[in-house]
Amino acid sequence: MRLALYPLQNHGRLSQFMLPDDVKNTIQSAYRQILENKSLTPRYGQRLMIAEIARSLGGIADAERAALQAPVPMEGEPDPELPPGPICVVEAGTGTGKTLAYVLGTLPVAKALKKKVVLATATVALQEQVTLKDLPDIKRYSDLEFSFTLAKGRGRYLCLSRLDMLLQGNASLNAMADLYGELINQPNDYALALYERMLRKINAGEWQGDRDDWEDLLSDKDWIPVTVDNGQCIGQKCSNFSNCCFYKAREEVQKADCVVANHDLVLADLALGGGVILPAPQDTIYIFDEAHHLPLKSNNHFACFTRLKGSLAALDQWRKTLGKLGADSVVEEKRTLQRELPGIDDSMALAEIRLNEIWPLCEQILQSAAPDRQADNQRDQGLQHAFALGQVPEPLRELAAELETQFTRLATVFQDIGNDLKRGMEEGDNVDARQRAEYWFPLIGSMTARAAAAQKLWHHFGMRDVAGEAPWARWLGLSDKGSSDHQGSPDITLSCSPVLAARTLQEKLWSTCAGAVLTSATLSALGQFDVLRMRAGLPPHATYHRIASPFDYANAARFIVPKLNCDPANSAQHTEAIIRLLPKVLDRNEGALMLFSSRRQMQDVLEGLDKEWREIILCQDDYQKAQLLKFHRQRIDKGEPSIIFGLASFAEGVDLPGKYCEHVLIAKIPFAVPNDPIEATLSQWIEKQGGNPFMTLAVPEAAFKLVQAAGRLLRNEKDTGRITLFDERIVSKFYGAAIFNSLPPYRREIFPPLP
Repeated sequence: MRLALYPLQNHGRLSQFMLPDDVKNTIQSAYRQILENKSLTPRYGQRLMIAEIARSLGGIADAERAALQAPVPMEGEPDPELPPGPICVVEAGTGTGKTLAYVLGTLPVAKALKKKVVLATATVALQEQVTLKDLPDIKRYSDLEFSFTLAKGRGRYLCLSRLDMLLQGNASLNAMADLYGELINQPNDYALALYERMLRKINAGEWQGDRDDWEDLLSDKDWIPVTVDNGQCIGQKCSNFSNCCFYKAREEVQKADCVVANHDLVLADLALGGGVILPAPQDTIYIFDEAHHLPLKSNNHFACFTRLKGSLAALDQWRKTLGKLGADSVVEEKRTLQRELPGIDDSMALAEIRLNEIWPLCEQILQSAAPDRQADNQRDQGLQHAFALGQVPEPLRELAAELETQFTRLATVFQDIGNDLKRGMEEGDNVDARQRAEYWFPLIGSMTARAAAAQKLWHHFGMRDVAGEAPWARWLGLSDKGSSDHQGSPDITLSCSPVLAARTLQEKLWSTCAGAVLTSATLSALGQFDVLRMRAGLPPHATYHRIASPFDYANAARFIVPKLNCDPANSAQHTEAIIRLLPKVLDRNEGALMLFSSRRQMQDVLEGLDKEWREIILCQDDYQKAQLLKFHRQRIDKGEPSIIFGLASFAEGVDLPGKYCEHVLIAKIPFAVPNDPIEATLSQWIEKQGGNPFMTLAVPEAAFKLVQAAGRLLRNEKDTGRITLFDERIVSKFYGAAIFNSLPPYRREIFPPLP
């Protein structure tokens, strides 16, 4: 059996690239061996996906060859730019076998081009599946030769210096404990025994300091004291650098052919300039599985926030900490602190004044927003106000600009103090002085990171958005619970975020990487990739492919829309209708999953059902997700009835095949929450540009989410069942037909008679 390279459609100039014969032969041979050794049947969609990815990535070689053949520039002329790497987008329906497809379509090409592969997933579960099962299987059952490793952030690894300090239990630790609070506290007997066992296992080579590989589950309380973040790590100047768990793992990352990471780690590396944690982008082909998460992950990564009372508490703590550092006679290198202390005091005093001036402004804005909090989805949240088009009132913007100046100065000076401490570690006259500097550095590093985060927030709150570009969303929130810095007292939070990841991803990823593959079971909306293209800023040369699922939807599943005689916009009537109809449509002999868009409605429906139904329902609010799914499977295995009530997180990534889920119920078409500041700002901007945000964003996004939710039913080719949607708008509203037609071809039953 040969792997056909299927003809491409609508693929632009990249369709002209051809793969070398040796690469095609490698892919075909590996695929044939895996099918034979695992007794698998070739799948048309899987073969098509392999071919599309491989041929698209073949464009890398052509681009590099063209660059090498370009005339040498004359003196003073810029070097010719390498064309941007190919971007291949593949929506592969459930059952395609996309993991095998994107690995076989990418790895042989990458090896031939001497490129690295970074395979990024959105969830830990898929990351572990790829590392522990999929990649080992591909190596075992084919003649492909490649190395792979799992990449994690610094916070997943133990810090040997922290461990040493905690186990020493000397006067230095006791003197420092009150400064670090929860981060470094005197460990109790249980913790000491745990940390001693960790050290023994590391020394014996039985553990490499990875939290996820520890023999037992580690709580945050036990783990946080023995790890550090980027700002607290002193790198090569650390006395334990040669044995550092994180840097040893990083060496493996740089050597491996394929690095399995997650979206957040890729974004963190790109934010640092690329090539700091993971291989350099220009030498890397990225595979983004569950790629529909990438724009949101990017927005979250570059978003920022601060709390007003929390900031005031931090300034007070910084003042005390710097005073103690200045009084520590053992620390020799304190030139910056001694020189800059008067200026630091002035900056902190000015920051406190401005923070106290901002409080009443924000409080007034929030109080004026209070009458608008009538929406069902807002009742469970603190008071919130998003600024229209992200435009902050001038008085608040001016104060934000002043605070940016002060926090910029503080972050810069704290960084310089940290550099002094680094020099003290290298050049201190005695061991005690070097060790003391090493103790102080992480604390100053934390102060630097927090000051820089505050500076980032105030910068974006004080800046004016570029005309013609999508604005930043900016909003205020009042939390009744307060913050960890100021417990028990309400605090005001200021937040901002890009509304589109487009510019960030264009600058840091699409224009720099050697190539990229984006894939998921659902990437398009209403049959188009327009929303993904807009949100992710995909370049014009990106290619798009839709590969249908092999499932026989028409015979495997029914899509039912019962008659409710109410509009879901009327929450009370809609909830009553669901409570009335659920006992009629549910079968106690079937495993079922019911999905809600609103926590309040989920709770109200649960409370409104008779006791006999409530007893068999597992509600998301009552259990952790993994625990709830485990209880559900146990009930079904025992032949007991079981129904899951869940929110959006259960509408994707939940795999309940066969008898575990024979009925998916959906409360309403999953339109976005109307009070989300980011979506609201984006909608306002689209409208200002003359667009229709409802048809441009709301309807395609709702269709996308409905496809995902309905997709919980059929997880393999043998599954059967039904989907019930309690929302007549899919057949009564003008946009309903477009949403309905975007679903797989389930057998439809509209307003069927009910018992």
